[in-house]
Amino acid sequence: MTELPRDRMDQVLKRFELIEVQMAAGPEPDVYVKLASEYSELQEMAAKIRELRAAEDERADLKSMLADKSIDAEMRALADADLPEVEDRIESLQQEIQILLLPKDAADEKNAILEIRAGTGGDEAALFAGDLYRMYERYASARGWRFELVSASEGEVGGFKEVIATVSGKGVFAHLKFESGVHRVQRVPETEGGGRIHTSAATVAVLPEAEDVDIDIRTEDIRIDTMRASGAGGQHVNTTDSAVRITHLPTGIMVVSAEKSQHQNRAKAMQILRARLYDMEREKAAGERSEARRLQVGSGDRSERIRTYNFPQGRVTDHRINLTLYKLDRVMVGELDEIIDALISDYQSKLLSEMH
Repeated sequence: MTELPRDRMDQVLKRFELIEVQMAAGPEPDVYVKLASEYSELQEMAAKIRELRAAEDERADLKSMLADKSIDAEMRALADADLPEVEDRIESLQQEIQILLLPKDAADEKNAILEIRAGTGGDEAALFAGDLYRMYERYASARGWRFELVSASEGEVGGFKEVIATVSGKGVFAHLKFESGVHRVQRVPETEGGGRIHTSAATVAVLPEAEDVDIDIRTEDIRIDTMRASGAGGQHVNTTDSAVRITHLPTGIMVVSAEKSQHQNRAKAMQILRARLYDMEREKAAGERSEARRLQVGSGDRSERIRTYNFPQGRVTDHRINLTLYKLDRVMVGELDEIIDALISDYQSKLLSEMH
């Protein structure tokens, strides 16, 4: 086991104890909110460090008992029996603390904007985009997150050509960021009489929601157009002049929101534009770091095929970590924890190996 940075652990404990004292002193509400936020960030790590120190003290006591010949043989035998369990506990705590001490992605605690677009495969791709949308909606619901539709362009026979939603809650981006990329489906379409398997795809992009403080958009850099909402959209699009299109002139990024309220559309379009610009900044920063550091951003190459959903075999495969599960029915109803936990573990392992 790699030696833990003891000085860093000391700093964490000192800071945590200072925050406890400051919060108990009853500061101003805005100061209290900031302290409470930092307190919750450090709480788990401080508890693990204290647990590790108690276990290390226990190990030292057991070892001194074993070395002390004046202690009777039966007591030494008990100490000898207890030692392996304490050693295992120390190793496990060291691993947990190492992961907690890993550099944090600044966006991990942010909410996310989820964009799903039908790719190759026509109607079948739009239906699959709809399936993915419902899968993420159920996953969010199971985690107690808020999931809200922002805009949708519906497919001719159902599903979506494009759909955008916001996901809000604790640790949203940390859990969803590895979903960006091409999702491929293999199944027999209902319209297919011959029972042939078709392959189609949808692209998922997960963007961290940006605050004003993350991205400053100058008024002179945007053009806002109001237009009549039309086209495929079903119940999501009305026919008044309420649709809003915002163009970011320096980058050419264009965002359209076409819900019922023009005021709401403008706010939603700005929210998505801010997220796309923030994501662009993160990608640029990642590109400027070494290739090994790229994995820290976790957004991945959006043109990369990351996962295949094979319906005839009931199989889902994540190609990045060679994980195959034969429980596609459960995955499609939002049971994504096994896949997402494995992706997070793989990411942490890579970070750890990069640090050593």
